[in-house]
Amino acid sequence: MPGVRLRDGDNVERALKALKKQVEKAGTIAELKKRQHYEKPSVKRKKKLAAAKKRLLKQLRMMNS
Repeated sequence: MPGVRLRDGDNVERALKALKKQVEKAGTIAELKKRQHYEKPSVKRKKKLAAAKKRLLKQLRMMNS
């Protein structure tokens, strides 16, 4: 679980920024959004396939340029 410890004289803004970075890296927000609503398995498969196509097209664009 992400967490930041503050010492005397530490900047709160910097600590907040570090906490946000840790939460993002851990994928906590993404997991929360994913679990907010039930998704049928067929919808999950379609999303996964669409993401794979998008990644492939991006790689092809990068290779061509």
